[in-house]
This record gives sequence, structure tokens and C-alpha cells, in this order.
Amino acid sequence: METAILFILVLGLLFLGVPVAVSLGLSSIIVIAFFSSDSMSSVALQLFTASQNYTLLAIPFFVLASAFMSTGGVARRIIRFSIATVGHFRGGLAMASVLACMMFAALSGSSPATVVAIGTIAIAGMRQVGYSKEFAAGVIANAGTLGILIPPSIVMVVYAAATNVSVGRMFLAGVLPGMLAGLMLMIAIYVIARRRNLPAEDWKGFGEILKGGKEAGWGLFLIIIIIGGIYGGVFTPTEAAAVAAVYAFFIALFIYRDMGPMRERRWLSEEVDQQNYTPARIGFSATVYALAFFFVWMVLSFFVTADWENVTASGRAWVGLAFSLAIFVAYAMWRDPETSVANLPRNLAAGLPVWGRNLTMMGRHFVGTFFHPDTRKVMVDSSKTIIMLMFIIVNALLFAHVLTAERIPQTITDLMVDAGFTWFTFLIAVNILLLIGGQFMEPSGLLLIVAPVVFPIAMELGVDPIHLGIIMVVNMEIGMITPPIGLNLFVTSGITGMSLIQVVRAAAPFVAVLLVFLVIVTYVPALSTALPYALMGPEIITNR
Repeated sequence: METAILFILVLGLLFLGVPVAVSLGLSSIIVIAFFSSDSMSSVALQLFTASQNYTLLAIPFFVLASAFMSTGGVARRIIRFSIATVGHFRGGLAMASVLACMMFAALSGSSPATVVAIGTIAIAGMRQVGYSKEFAAGVIANAGTLGILIPPSIVMVVYAAATNVSVGRMFLAGVLPGMLAGLMLMIAIYVIARRRNLPAEDWKGFGEILKGGKEAGWGLFLIIIIIGGIYGGVFTPTEAAAVAAVYAFFIALFIYRDMGPMRERRWLSEEVDQQNYTPARIGFSATVYALAFFFVWMVLSFFVTADWENVTASGRAWVGLAFSLAIFVAYAMWRDPETSVANLPRNLAAGLPVWGRNLTMMGRHFVGTFFHPDTRKVMVDSSKTIIMLMFIIVNALLFAHVLTAERIPQTITDLMVDAGFTWFTFLIAVNILLLIGGQFMEPSGLLLIVAPVVFPIAMELGVDPIHLGIIMVVNMEIGMITPPIGLNLFVTSGITGMSLIQVVRAAAPFVAVLLVFLVIVTYVPALSTALPYALMGPEIITNR
């Protein structure tokens, strides 16, 4: 009886246009107040407990990091690197857009953020070289969904919080499926490009790939910090998210300078930049590469050797300094073959004024960056997104508490087991349920409703919890590009000026690719579990 009332209330409120979070929370409170033996005090307790969830604390930091990366020009640099890598294939610009979405997904953890950051630039670029607006919009709408599959992923954090599985294992499990999904989209683009005779970019050589990688390197290094830090045992996923937010802030305002008080102020002055490898430019660039290597070396060696007893920070530093010095010498002599080792101090001294100019500028504007209108706008926009997500999540966790208190998951489990469901048929039912639900609800809210119900059934039927999580995330992907509530459709419509119906038609061919991908993920568990098992072992289920 309570089960029917709960779901009728939720569905009724949703159809009346009540926001998802309010529908979930209000339905739960009504059932507790009038139909359940549970105390009303449990509402306050559950809301407080949900708001104090340590795992969910990662979400605000990932949202903030994504906002700085989206605003700070990282997307433009990633797109250049992607075009240099795959742009020379037929339909290469569209394939480069998919590759750029894959890389930005590894920075943001958000599907809409990926669509906005990459789509705003990539769609305009595709239109300029002859792609139809519909084709470009369809590519970006679908490729943007990789934002919640390739780690770090906000939706994976939500699933981990709802089921108490490891966030680290979930992140690892998304790597291979994310790469496969991107590859399948690229293959589909290539086939369509061959049939429609779409253009290919000129091959600009490996030098352009290196230049693109160098420009995007500081942004992409965030992937190493997050993944390396988590799996090197240096910090938890929540701590990794906090580090990511601070790093993204620093890179956007002090390194790339695409926002904030130092916007468009280049590291090299026009006078130095226009001269072809003068001692000042050589000395500054050589120092940059040496210091960059030293920074990367210290971070990576710390991740790798964190548990090694005989490795000290000073030892790692001396090794890093030796390699950095070698890089300084090699670069200086490469750029100026006539330079001898005796002249290297001259280059170093010539580059010091460039460093002095930039460090002085950074010191003068350091405090101002925290209060600049660009920074304030990013913080306010991020706060709006965070509040919306957390309000949905907290109410969804209250809904999950009611489900558990009324033993609804256990009842459904017994019914499905008695009806003869196997893991094979159960996963079909889960996919159908999520595909339908994904058309009407936001991913985090839907996942928090469905996960507590299907998780005990999956455990009873022997489905791996990490595999189940990836299946649910892929369903959420597809839900974001299916009407009427597909969020990526609305975002793509907004940045292209196309109607929602036009975007739906444009995305449809690639949705078919993702449906095939869903079947593969569902019935090839090793695709999701191979990396987590190899690096962290299987998820141990206790007290479920």
C-alpha cells in the first residue's frame, strides 16, 4: 500500500510540473507522516546526514573545476590539439570534436559543461568548412554525453554515494567504456563522412601535434593530478576534487590568462615575441620547460613512490633537478646551435627580466584575482549549479530512505527472484526502466531513485556492483539526448539556435550508436570490471 502511494505521489507531482527535488522530498514526507511507522524526526536526520556525506562533497569541487576550465580557454586549446591529431581523416573536424569532448570530459565530469565548452567552438568551426549545422549539432550533443562516463564523473560520485561502492573503482571502470564509446562515435562519423564526401583537414605534421599538446598540456595535466592522486593513494576522490578546483583556478587566471585581471596579457612582451629566438626568448623558454618538467616530475614521482620506504622528497628533487638542467641545456642549444655551454648563463640572465615582469604582474594582481568580476561570475554560476544538484540529491536520498524503511527493494527482489528472473533478463528490465525514466528526469535524481531499488536485486542475482554502475551511467548518457527532458538537447539548441525538434533529428543517428554501445556494456562485464579488478581488486559487498 505504502509503495503504491509513494510512487503515485511522485509521478503525480512530476506530471503537474512540480520540480523533481520537491516531488521526491514532498512525497517522502507525506508517506512518513501519514502512512509509515517511521518517525518524522527521521526526515531531519536524513537531510542532515545527506548534507554531511563526505563522498558527495566532491561534487561542488568538480563543478567549480569544470567552470574554471570551461571559462579559462582550455577547450580552445584541446580542440587545436584534437584537430592536429585526427583532423586529417575524412570528417576529421567532427572526429576531432569527439576527441576534444573525451579529453574535456576527463576534466569536467559534467555532460552539459562539455557540450557548452567544446560545442561553442567546434560547431562554428565545422560550419565554416562545409559541415551542415544539423550534423555538427548531432555530433556535439552525443559526444558531450561522454562527460558523465569518462572519469571523473559527477554521476559516478552520486551512484557511489547511493550504493556505498568505491568511487575510485567507479572512475577506473569508466575508462575503457568511455574510450570505446568515443571510438564508436568516430567510426560512425568516418562512415558518414565517406558517404557524404565531407572534407578533411590538411595534415600539418607531428610538429603541430606537439604545439597543440604543449598549449593544452597545463589543462590536461589536471587529469594526471586527479587520476594519479587517487590511484597513487595520495588523496581520496573528494580531496582530488578540491585539488582540481584550486589547480583549475590557478591555471585559468595565472597561466592561460583567458580571464581575470591579467586577461590577454601574454607571458612574452610583443618586443620579445616578435624577435626570432633572441637570448631573452631562449633563456625564458628553456627555463619554462625545465621548471615544467621539474613540477611534473615531482608530482608524478610522488604519486608513484608515495608508499616506498627508501625514497625521500630530497632524493626525488635532486633527480628532477638533474633532468631539468639537461632539458634547459638541450633546448638552448637546439634553438641556437652556435651557443656553447659557456654561453648558457648569458641566456639564463637574459630571460630573467621576462620572469621578473611576469612574477611582478602576478604578485600585483594576486589578491585582485579572487575578487575580479570574471572570478565572481564563475563562482556564482557554479554555486547555482551546485545548489540545484545538491537539493535534488538530498531529496532523492530522503526518498531512498523511505524505500529502505518500507523494505520496498527487498519486496521487489523477492518478487523478481520468485518470477524466475536471471541476471540476463534483469539487466534488460533495468535498461528499459532507465531508458524510459531518463527521458523525463535529471540523471542524478533518477539514479538516486532507481539505484536503491535495483541494487539489492542485482546483488542477489550476482551482478557486479561496479558493472551495474556503469550500465546505469550509460543509460543516463542516452537519457541526456532523448526527448522530452534530454538536457544535452536543450544545451545544444541554445548554442546553435536550432529548435529542439531539429536537434533531436540531428542527434538520432548517433543515439543508435550509443544504444549498440549500451548492449555491449551490458553483456560484456569485463569491459567495465577489467581495470578495477586489475588495480584495486573486486568490490566487496557487506551489509547491503
